[in-house]
Amino acid sequence: MTTSIPGRALLVARRPGAYPTIGEALAEATDGAVVTIEAGEYAETVELTGLRVTLAAAKDADVVIDGRGAERPVFRASGGAVVLTGIELLADTSSAVVADDTELTMDRCTVSGGRGPGIAVRGAAAFTLTGCVISAAEQGIVVDGAPGRIEDTTVEDVSGDGITIGFGAAPVVRDCTVTGCGLRGFYVYQYARPTIEGCAISRTGHEGIAVAHHSTPVIERCAVSDVRGTGIAFGAGCGGSVTACRVENTAVPGIAIAESATATVTAAAPAGPGASGDFALDEMLAELDAMIGLPGVKEEVRALVDELQVNEWRRRAGLPIGVAAHHLVFAGAPGTGKTTVARIYGKLLKALGILPRGQFLEVSRRDLVGQYIGHTAEKTATVFEEAKGGVLFIDEAYTLSRLAGSGGDFGQEAIDTLVPLMEEHRNEVAVIVAGYTGEMVDFLAANHGLASRFGKTIEFEDYSPGELLSIFGRMAAAGDYELDPGAEPVLVDYFRRISGDVNFGNARDARRLFEGARKAQSQRLRLLGRMPSVEELRGLHAADVEIAAGR
Repeated sequence: MTTSIPGRALLVARRPGAYPTIGEALAEATDGAVVTIEAGEYAETVELTGLRVTLAAAKDADVVIDGRGAERPVFRASGGAVVLTGIELLADTSSAVVADDTELTMDRCTVSGGRGPGIAVRGAAAFTLTGCVISAAEQGIVVDGAPGRIEDTTVEDVSGDGITIGFGAAPVVRDCTVTGCGLRGFYVYQYARPTIEGCAISRTGHEGIAVAHHSTPVIERCAVSDVRGTGIAFGAGCGGSVTACRVENTAVPGIAIAESATATVTAAAPAGPGASGDFALDEMLAELDAMIGLPGVKEEVRALVDELQVNEWRRRAGLPIGVAAHHLVFAGAPGTGKTTVARIYGKLLKALGILPRGQFLEVSRRDLVGQYIGHTAEKTATVFEEAKGGVLFIDEAYTLSRLAGSGGDFGQEAIDTLVPLMEEHRNEVAVIVAGYTGEMVDFLAANHGLASRFGKTIEFEDYSPGELLSIFGRMAAAGDYELDPGAEPVLVDYFRRISGDVNFGNARDARRLFEGARKAQSQRLRLLGRMPSVEELRGLHAADVEIAAGR
C-alpha cells in the first residue's frame, strides 16, 4: 500500500526560475516530490531508482517526453513509487515505460512507438493504469508477475500482442479496448490469473484472447470480434472461466478449449451474425434500477432500450428500420444522476451492438471552446473524433450558447461545428447534452438544426429528502461506516431545509455532508487520547452529522 509522503513541489518550464528539464528537477527531488511540467516537448529520457515521486502535466498543458533516438526506455523506474499524469511519451528504438518492482500509476497518459512493449510492468509491486492510450509499439502492455489494474485504457495498432499477462500475474483489466494487433489481443501465459471484464477486442492477426501454460483467467462481459484467429482459445492444462462474452466474426470455433483444459463457458453468445449481445442488457438495466429514485428517467431509458432492441432485431431480419439518432438531452439540476445514467446508456448501446466501444467521454465548455475564431472548430472536431464509438457527454452545455451570455461566438462556433457532425456520424456516437431545464431550452435554440438532432429530452427531477437519506446511507456503507439510526431525522431535516435553495446540489450536497460528517468523526476520535476500536472507527454518530449540518 502506498503511503503519502510530503515532499517538494518542483516546476519544469521553459522560463527563468524553473527547471529547464525533467531530469534536472528529478535530480533534486526528494521522496514525495510533486513535479509539475508546463507545456512543451522535452527531448530526454528519465531513469529513477527507489524514489517516490509524481510527475504531472500542468492544467490543460500538452506535455511530451520525446525519447526517440535513445537506446534506452523513455521512462524507467526501479523500486519506489511513480505517478505519471497527463503525459505523452514517444519512443522508437526502445520501450516507452519500464517499471521494475515499482508502484507505478499512470493516469490519462499517451504512449506511442517503441521497440518492445509500450508499457512493461515487472515484479511484485502493485500498479494502476487508467485512461491511457498505447499505440504503434511492438507490444502494447506487458505485465510480468505484478498485481494491479488496467482500466479504460486503449491499445491499438501494435505489431505484436496487445496486452500480455504472465508469470503468475493477477491484475484486473476492466473496460479496455484492444484493437489492431498483429498477433493476439490478449496473451495470458505462465500461470497468470487475470480478471478481464468488459473489454472489447477486435482486428487481431491471431486469437482475440489466447490462454497458455496453465493460466486461469476470469473473462467476463467481453466482446471479441473481427479477428483472424479463434475468438478465445484455452491451451492444454489451462483453466478459468468465460462468462457472458460475445464472440462474432472470428475463425471457427469462436471459443476453443483444449482437451485437457478445464475452463468453463457460461452464457456465451456463439460466433457469427446471430450473436445478439443480450447477455449484458439485464446487467446494465439492473445497474440503472439500482440507482435511488429517478422513476421517470428509468422508464424513459427502458423505453429507448426496447425500441433500439427491436430495431436491431428488424435489421438482422432484413426488415426496414427508421433512421435513428442516439443523441439525448438530459435536463435537470446538478447532482441528479445525469452523468451516471449517461455512462449506463453508453454501456447499453454497446451491449445492443449499436456502438462498438461504449466508452464515455465527459467534456465541458473549456474542452470545446478555443481562444480565437477557428480554434474552437478544431478543438470540437478533435473531441468528437475521440468520442466515436461511444458517448460524448457535454455537461452544462447551455454555456456554449449566445443566449447563455458566456463566450459569444466562440461557444456558438462549437455548437455550429457539432450540428453537422452529429448528423453525419449519428450511428457512430451518442451525444448527450446536460444542464438546467430552462437554460437547455435556450441552448437548443442556439442553432436552427440543433433541436432536431436530439431524439428525446429526459427530465431529471430533484431528489426527495428521503431519497437523499438513502444516498447518504449508501455513501456511508461504501466507506464501511455504520450510521447511527439517530442521525436519520437530522439528515431528513437538513435535506428538507436545503432543498429549496437556489443552488441545491442534490446528491452533491449529500456527498458534501457525508465528507463533513467524516471530518467531524475524525476530530471526535482524535480527542479520545487513545487508539479507537474498530467499532468506534466505523461509527458515524448523530452528533457528527449535526456538526456537519451546522447545527
